[in-house]
Amino acid sequence: MLREGYKQTEIGVIPEDWEIRKLADILKIKHGRSQREVVDPNGIYPILGTGGEIGKTNIPLYAEPSVLIGRKGTIDIPRYMDTPFWTVDTLFYSEIFNNTDAKFVFYKFNLIDWYSYNEASGVPSLNAATIENIKQAFPISKEEQRSLSQALSDVDALIAALDKLIAKNRDLKTATMQQLLTGKKRLPGFGEGQGCKESVIGLIPEDWDALRLGNIAPLQRGFDLPTSQLKKGDYPVVYSNGIINHHSDFMANAPGVVTGRSGTIGNVHYVSENYWPHNTALWVTEFICSNPKYVYYLYKSVKLERFGSGSGVPTLNRNDVHDWVVAIPKIEEQRAITLVLSDMDNAISLLESRLAKTKVIKQGMMQELLTGRTRLV
Repeated sequence: MLREGYKQTEIGVIPEDWEIRKLADILKIKHGRSQREVVDPNGIYPILGTGGEIGKTNIPLYAEPSVLIGRKGTIDIPRYMDTPFWTVDTLFYSEIFNNTDAKFVFYKFNLIDWYSYNEASGVPSLNAATIENIKQAFPISKEEQRSLSQALSDVDALIAALDKLIAKNRDLKTATMQQLLTGKKRLPGFGEGQGCKESVIGLIPEDWDALRLGNIAPLQRGFDLPTSQLKKGDYPVVYSNGIINHHSDFMANAPGVVTGRSGTIGNVHYVSENYWPHNTALWVTEFICSNPKYVYYLYKSVKLERFGSGSGVPTLNRNDVHDWVVAIPKIEEQRAITLVLSDMDNAISLLESRLAKTKVIKQGMMQELLTGRTRLV
């Protein structure tokens, strides 16, 4: 039983005032060109490849609103351009006809499963004629197309604003870590009447100590756990790149601080429950006059990737890390600093959660609005 105001078509049920169109009815697919002769470091227009901007030019290939899609390689990431640009020959761009809103076409492109139109067994490839023969449902009214694309653009603007806010908060946290973990800035209640003193790492607060990391939070290689011996359970298994599995047993008590030993190095993970540190990781075996969460932030600030070695798989030698000297306050100030940084982490996590939910909402909106299942008032 069809809903009132809808009709059955060859690609499904759509509103009565929509129609099925081949993309050839609304656009012309065009090939990008070699950028060799137009590259200009002082150019103002972007030269686009499948991965994004790869240079500048002062001679745009196209200046009208257009939807771009990969011709070879990455073929599933549409891009919308409403300013002049140049595209290389691994990209298609489109000339959108006057009867269609270009931004609406862009959002329709995002709903298409482009890999189902792949015409190569090796490097994924699309054919211009194949694209132009794809059938899609479109509102007859260009005004409705614009209304739909505007609604989705508003959500995109919110996503962009959240991305920007998250980046700003991360930068602020990094700057705060640099200030608080070195004693360059003190929290209220700490350091009153104190000056600075000379140490092996330069000037540090008078009431801080300069200590080797090995004397604060020594690291040890994790434990073997072959996949064949992994038994599903409640305890996280922390690999070099984080928690990937859970096991029925644990080897270290919480809280824990773990970093990569082999493969992925530089990432630091804080674990709030008993866990199994994998042999691809290094874990802190003891927190000597140090707060575990403070140690987590301290190790993040050290930038452990600087100690990486090996021409093939990157490897972290714990002895190199142990010899690194840092300035460290008394445990009470460590706790206070940890609370500040944890609050900043929580604020970032809330924003990231909101961003993820907004992206899910947008996907749902696209499925509803771009197929006509839900109509705008």
